[in-house]
Amino acid sequence: MSLARCVEPEWLDVLDQDDPRASRSRRDLQRVNRVMGNAAILARALRNARPPRLIVELGAGDGTLLLRVVQRPALRWQGGTIMFVDRQSLVSKGTRAAFNALGWTVDSAEADALTWLQQAAPGSVDLMLANLFLHHFHAPQLTALLASAAARADLFVACEPRRSYGAVAGSLLLGAIGCNDVSRHDAVVSVRAGFADRELSALWPASSGHRLEEYAAGLFSHCFVAQRA
Repeated sequence: MSLARCVEPEWLDVLDQDDPRASRSRRDLQRVNRVMGNAAILARALRNARPPRLIVELGAGDGTLLLRVVQRPALRWQGGTIMFVDRQSLVSKGTRAAFNALGWTVDSAEADALTWLQQAAPGSVDLMLANLFLHHFHAPQLTALLASAAARADLFVACEPRRSYGAVAGSLLLGAIGCNDVSRHDAVVSVRAGFADRELSALWPASSGHRLEEYAAGLFSHCFVAQRA
């Protein structure tokens, strides 16, 4: 029996940016990404990609997940420009400096992702990433976001929660690794809003000319790749 998709508000999205519980939950997210292995999952999805000169991360948060991706020697990337798009400006000076040391210029846009995408020039992005972000959207919003991404990205890669009973069970154990109440609540909500099978492929515009891959990855993740042919 499949688990029906259900999108509900997450506490982190409504707490003030400076709320101590929100700050703690953002640190928890770094730990959750490590447990899920999302940096490794994204790196594997990108291993055969042409080295990008422009990367855009939607819903980027603090930027540390992408830093762990570009630090992987197997990718052999030489640097370029990174644009972080998020409604909050959360990328620290230390994280920016770490990117700079690897040859990346960092910029950021404090903006709604869909609004930003609709204003960006078509076909202008080598690589667009989303990590634990797409599951926040109901199907109509997500369809619009993916259509805008398809018009602008040569390569689009997303790593999202896998919607499964096993992932729900895993999300209930986050207290064991020290996550706070916000993170524990949002983990369950995220899994229930996650993806399975080829649900993202079904929402991607068929006329875009991208080759699509979609698959379960790691213990609890779901990966989607759209490569312009």
